[in-house]
Amino acid sequence: MTTQSGPGHGRPDPGLDAIMSERRQLINIAYRLLGSLAEAEDAAQETYARWYTMSPQQQDAIESPGAWLTTVASRICLNLLSSARARRETYVGEWIPEPLPERTEWSTGQPGGTTVDPADRVTLDESINLAFLVVLESMTPAERVAFILHDVFCHSFAEVAEIVGRTPAACRQLASSARRRIRASQPSATPAAQRTGIVRDFKQAWEAKDIDALIGLLDPDATAIADGGGLATTFLHPIEGGEQIAHAWVEIARRRPGNMTFLERTVNGQPGLVAQQDGVTMTVFAFEVAGDRIKHIWVVRNPEKLRRWTTG
Repeated sequence: MTTQSGPGHGRPDPGLDAIMSERRQLINIAYRLLGSLAEAEDAAQETYARWYTMSPQQQDAIESPGAWLTTVASRICLNLLSSARARRETYVGEWIPEPLPERTEWSTGQPGGTTVDPADRVTLDESINLAFLVVLESMTPAERVAFILHDVFCHSFAEVAEIVGRTPAACRQLASSARRRIRASQPSATPAAQRTGIVRDFKQAWEAKDIDALIGLLDPDATAIADGGGLATTFLHPIEGGEQIAHAWVEIARRRPGNMTFLERTVNGQPGLVAQQDGVTMTVFAFEVAGDRIKHIWVVRNPEKLRRWTTG
């Protein structure tokens, strides 16, 4: 690999593009592991910092820089995951993974800002929907790393073993355990168009304060969880039961400010809703639909997790 030119030559580093082209992959992995795009970007930044602290000779000795970067980023994430549980014990209320807008809705978060570079986007697919990320939160750090790297990013168990410090056979068991959790949590398949229609019907019933229609759209055992992070007003404890959620949502509609609008938006690749005031996103609502009913609602109001939803 060609590294930086000697001082004073002023020539660009021919290897820089190859190294920086891995950034999107690192953020993709780190976001799934950490559930936070801000933390994922920090992990990628730390990975590059470690790369550039090495001498050119040390860099040249690395046969696959991409594999090296992935290994280091994954280890950074593993360490962060190991401390996340303790950090979240002090978190105010429930913790929900950071929601991501549809690709076409990404912005810099600054007035007049331009769309972010494609390399900064996280690929939106089934492995990144909020329901999937919530299940990942229930896994041990090692399970999460083994599953994401092997099942989502197709790394061998030998590669995973090097990262988590266990044998390939142990990593295979970790991924298998994680896979069982995912399968047990998956609702019955609902076509995309039907999911969109159910969320749209929910929005219309909510705006109409039609409690009977809301109850009809919610699973009797539905749950609603909110994340304000202590920075925004919201309910601190999960609301359980479709009827209870319907009553709570009608109360929210009654207290809705006159300049607030509810918009249909894609949230982590799934149909969702966004509440905006004067073009600023105040709340993101993500849904899990099972059959023809809404099973889970996640309400994110923590402004630190909504920066990428600001329209400017």
